[in-house]
Formats: sequence, C-alpha cells, structure tokens
Amino acid sequence: MRIAGSVALVTGANRGLGKALVEALRKSGARKIYAGTRQLSATAAAPDRVAESADVEPVMLDITATDQVGAAAHRCSDVNLLINNAGIARFTPALAAPSMEDARAEMETNYFGTLAMCRAFAPVLKRNGGGAVVNVLSVVSFFNAPMQGTYSASKAAAWSLTKAVRFELRAQGTQVSGAYAGYIDTDMTAGLVAPKRSAAEIATAILAGIEAGAEDILTDERARSVHARLRKDDGPFDAEMQAAWDVYARQKGIG
Repeated sequence: MRIAGSVALVTGANRGLGKALVEALRKSGARKIYAGTRQLSATAAAPDRVAESADVEPVMLDITATDQVGAAAHRCSDVNLLINNAGIARFTPALAAPSMEDARAEMETNYFGTLAMCRAFAPVLKRNGGGAVVNVLSVVSFFNAPMQGTYSASKAAAWSLTKAVRFELRAQGTQVSGAYAGYIDTDMTAGLVAPKRSAAEIATAILAGIEAGAEDILTDERARSVHARLRKDDGPFDAEMQAAWDVYARQKGIG
C-alpha cells in the first residue's frame, strides 16, 4: 500500500522506534497519524510527550487495557494502516528469573496486546478498503536467546500470531506484515553492548517494506542473516494453511 495519503495508527509512539515511525510517516506524506501512548503528558516539556500537529493526533492507548483498545478503534475509525509497535522487554531468562512476573508481562503486551489491537481494528480496516497491519517483531522471533528467554518466547508467539492474522484477513484485502530487526538504538537497549541501528533507519526500512507489500520486512543485516540461516521457504506450506482456512471460513460463514 501507499504511505502517502494514508491514515496510520502507531502504538508505543512516544519514544524509540514508535516515535521514529511517526516522523517517518510524516515525511512520507501520511495524511493523518494517530500516535498511541500510555500517558498523555500535561506539559510540552515532558520527554515522553507526543508532539501534536496538524497531521499527528496523540491517543491514550495502553494495548493491555481492553477499554482503551476499544475506545481507540472507535475514535480512529478512519485508519487504514495499523502499526503494532508497542512492546516491552525485561531481558530475563526463563528458569533463572526469580518469578514468572516478567514473562507474564511480556506475553500480556507483546502477544495479547497485539492480538487485541488486531481484533479491534480488523473491521476498521475492512470498512476502509483493507489497508495494512504491521506487527513489529524481532530477530528473536526466529530463535531463542536464553539470556532474554521469555522475551524471545513472546516474540515467537507474536510471529505465529502474525501468520494467523494474515490467513484470516487476506480475504478482506488486508496486507499483514511482520517487521524484524536486531538491536535498535533506543531506551530499551541502552544497557546492552552490541551493534545497533538507529530507530530512524529501522522506521524507514519498515515503511519501504509496507510499500513493497513484503510479508517479512527484514530491516537490517542482522535480521536478514538470521532469516537466511534459520528460515526455509515456508510459502508452499503457508499456501496449504491458507487453503485450509478458506475452506473453514466458508463452512463457518466467517469473513
């Protein structure tokens, strides 16, 4: 789909990659951008404040809060591009962590929050001609880094969810993509010593992937190299799963 003239909603838009995506959408000619954030700061000087302008409209949106997700779908009824960027990372192992609190929080946001957004906005996108959904995932969707084992698991779950959403929304003409990157230079990775790409570079790559119609948007060399090493051609198998879904949907009267 074309970015120019689109109406987009970006979750987690107050900092890092989300903020960079809002700016990239503005530069690419999006007609309107809803910037989802968990808090609408009262002062312009607040570091996490989303700057409101003629084409950027801040929206209070915690994707783990059912009422806020529903309110956003009602308010942002003209959206034709949904970018599910909001996510958290606690960088804890699966067994050595003192409790399962971090694992539950990561799944609640990275998987269940993304699912809630897809469910709420699927009918919005249908009414607006199909549009596109982009789930911002991670290179660890493809493997598990045990030092951040529970985060990796949550992103693998979101990767599988992205496939499910793609199967279900293909009939309504909605383009569904997953975006993958290695480490991005944001607050989330400030304590990690590793090669990083700027949020602006990753945002630009994501928008290019949307316009190209890519299902897997591999935004940096780390994502491309891991994908090449670990992923095979799953296109034929996905086609079988799509056919199975289409039969099921006809039988159940879905879609």
